[in-house]
Amino acid sequence: MSTPSDLLALRTQLGERLRLNEPLSRHTSFRIGGPADVFVDATSVEDLRAVHRFVAITRTPCWILGGGTNVLVSDDGVRGVVLHLGRSFAALEWHPNGNGTHVRAGAALTFKKLVTEALARDLAGLEFAEGIPGSVGGGLLMNAGAFGGEISNVVEYVEGVDARASLVQLQREQLSYGYRRFDLPERFIVTAVGFRLDPGDRQALRAKRDEAKRKREANQPLGYPNAGSIFKNPPGTYAGRLLQSAGMKGFRVGNAQISEQHANFIVNLGGATAADVRAIMREATARVLHMSGIRLEPEVKLVGEWPED
Repeated sequence: MSTPSDLLALRTQLGERLRLNEPLSRHTSFRIGGPADVFVDATSVEDLRAVHRFVAITRTPCWILGGGTNVLVSDDGVRGVVLHLGRSFAALEWHPNGNGTHVRAGAALTFKKLVTEALARDLAGLEFAEGIPGSVGGGLLMNAGAFGGEISNVVEYVEGVDARASLVQLQREQLSYGYRRFDLPERFIVTAVGFRLDPGDRQALRAKRDEAKRKREANQPLGYPNAGSIFKNPPGTYAGRLLQSAGMKGFRVGNAQISEQHANFIVNLGGATAADVRAIMREATARVLHMSGIRLEPEVKLVGEWPED
């Protein structure tokens, strides 16, 4: 583990970009989470390399925080380093090529910005993602998808810093992915994602976008902090449908509650704790298992120190 001198050296190099005991509730869409021992807001590849070296030498745990969606951070926080990519990793580049367009999107770019810009150029392939929260990097790692589309369908390459602190580019054929997952090498930090988008019909693309937006607004809770879908959809059915059949809508622990609008969302009514949310998840899993024999798998990532169930 790190020594005070190791940490001092890193802090000297990063300056105000490194903060101690940073509350992670400030950085998650749930507005829940205890402190990070060390929080780094990186602004360059050199910052990433410095953190890489520190982690390798001191064997300190490191977790990469994207847009803060789809995560539940423990009330006890996160030991080690939490690495966040700053605005300098949010560049967006468009390169027409033949009949299609190559797009290079920084990992810290919001998915909303990417989708909006693609549709403004009448490019197809991302219209399903209208309303998906978070960053491009986070969306990649979750292979985010909706309404029959997934990010993996249009990814060309992934750029990042590897375990040797080298900046590399992994081509599509080197990548492995599946439902709500994208497998990358150990200790790989995504800095940008390349997409291939094809020309589409303007009217048809906007119709698909508007339909995706309509469905999200009709089914997803607005007005309360949340982390998106809590459970993955089991094969052949929907988690929300199972949870509703199990009577979970409106179920509450402390200031966390399963949404009355959609049973696969837990909302923070104000001051909810991670323990509140975790208790709801356990009860929901037990009820659905008892009712249907199906064990729901979390889609939200549990991060930090957790007591064993």
